[in-house]
Amino acid sequence: MNDDVPRVARVNGPLVEVTGLADVAMYDIIELGARRLPGEAVAIRGDVTTVQAYEYTGGLAPGDPARSRGEPLSAWLGPHLLGGVFDGLLRPLSHAPAWLEPGYAFGTGADGEYAFTPEVAIGAAVGEGETLGSVATVGGVGYRVLVPPGLGSGTVEKIREAGPASGDAVIATVSGADVRLTSAWPVRRPRPFRERLATSAPLRTGQRVVDVLFPVVKGGSCAVPGGFGTGKTVLLQQITKWCDADVIVYVGCGERGNELADMLGELAGLTDPRTGGLLLARTVVIANTSNMPMMAREASIYTAAAVAEHFRDMGLDVVVIADSTSRWAEALREFASRNGELPAEEGYPATLASALAAFYERSGRVRTSGGYQGSVTIIGAISPAGGDMTEPVTTYTQRFIRGLWSLDRDLAYARHYPAVSWSGSFSRDVATVAAWQAAAGDTGWAGRRDRLAALLAEADRLSALAELMGVAALPPGERATILGGRLVREGMLQQSALSPVDASCDAARAAALCDAVLAVAARCQELASAGVPPAVLENQDFSPILRAREEARTPEAVAARQREMLATLSATAADPPSSGEDGGAP
Repeated sequence: MNDDVPRVARVNGPLVEVTGLADVAMYDIIELGARRLPGEAVAIRGDVTTVQAYEYTGGLAPGDPARSRGEPLSAWLGPHLLGGVFDGLLRPLSHAPAWLEPGYAFGTGADGEYAFTPEVAIGAAVGEGETLGSVATVGGVGYRVLVPPGLGSGTVEKIREAGPASGDAVIATVSGADVRLTSAWPVRRPRPFRERLATSAPLRTGQRVVDVLFPVVKGGSCAVPGGFGTGKTVLLQQITKWCDADVIVYVGCGERGNELADMLGELAGLTDPRTGGLLLARTVVIANTSNMPMMAREASIYTAAAVAEHFRDMGLDVVVIADSTSRWAEALREFASRNGELPAEEGYPATLASALAAFYERSGRVRTSGGYQGSVTIIGAISPAGGDMTEPVTTYTQRFIRGLWSLDRDLAYARHYPAVSWSGSFSRDVATVAAWQAAAGDTGWAGRRDRLAALLAEADRLSALAELMGVAALPPGERATILGGRLVREGMLQQSALSPVDASCDAARAAALCDAVLAVAARCQELASAGVPPAVLENQDFSPILRAREEARTPEAVAARQREMLATLSATAADPPSSGEDGGAP
């Protein structure tokens, strides 16, 4: 045995110790054993390098050879990403074996051909991040080929002619440096930009409870905590399908494979409302399911962030959806335990908070090095064990995000979807979005939201009293408030992901539904104050307004339902039926 060759000294699951690595640096990729299993150097103590292996290490033994590739874990970025499905290390899963063999080679995206159009001439002066040309994509994404980071300013010495180009083709030569269509970027290193910008435009998700009550801005960050069965995955998939971002990066981080397979099947058949093509064509899916190597989860969210920043630099709005960050944190805990780190709360490493901050910090709206404006919005799911919202991942995450969409188990069990709790959720961007909405012409957005939030809070307070005292003990006005809360919940906040009409709701229709429900609730309050028996109002048939979300396809149709319901209430006030025993509940 040649003692000069670096060798494996110890194997403990995904933790591998290697001796004899010369000139190794932190986060370098280390290839382990004869199968060249990829791993990452995460600690260096003298001659011993601790490696985080991204593959199953069964069969790897002390004495096996190892070598450093002298480069950090990098993602190959190019037009091949759009519409593709990749693992946590951004290795393509399309046309791959059912199970990737350990040491499966990294893909570079060089296999396909893309229609390239030059946009600069020979002799032009270009700087970092500026456009050299563009590539036609199936999803209609404005894909720009940019001067890569680190190249600096220079002169275009060569530029490829218009026509098909492979992924590894040289597009241009700038001051002696070749620029290829596909390039690598270290996933843990944020891509540079010129300046961070204030953001105000909301991300339209198509989900009313989010867009109206708890909006997120483009370039913002939010989390979706919820226990098992509360509908996290369905809500995130709805946002993936219907949000108005240019590119969606979906990370299935440790979730069940059948859920991800179902989502891929749906995306493959969905028509993109913006382009008329397939929605999958402007989506990048990173699949790192629960039956894949655990430590690849740790890299998968950084891979997603690198992909998102790649498209952001082209002046695009990108959404990263990570489902779920709890599974990612579990991978951190697993490795920290094997590495002998002192555990903090619930066994998580003490660095959990800083790791979460580093991930969510990569969101934002920026002016790129090339002068474009782009954004990365990060939405992370949290799966707290037993629905415990005080566990570390949920608690630490709330420090670094701008919005929280907390999912409520009681709402989910009552078949109220999306089960977003209006009392346990928040958005720190409400004032910013209200100003943007007013500038865009919807001056009533802030007042509408305030009325909804106030009505829901008061109805919840009075419902708690009614459970103790009985609804008949409450004054008529308070019973009308409880009725108004029910109308808001059933007529506006509920939204079926399976409905052909209501799976997604645009801003105009959402505003019409809000106005209609609030108008009917206000009229009930007026009638109660005028002496109409509360039981008469509670027994009223409100189906015209409650079914509007499923049947009224346009704002005009919703307004017609509002007029119909108000006319019915006026007729009831003029000739109230016998109320019977005044003890009913809504």
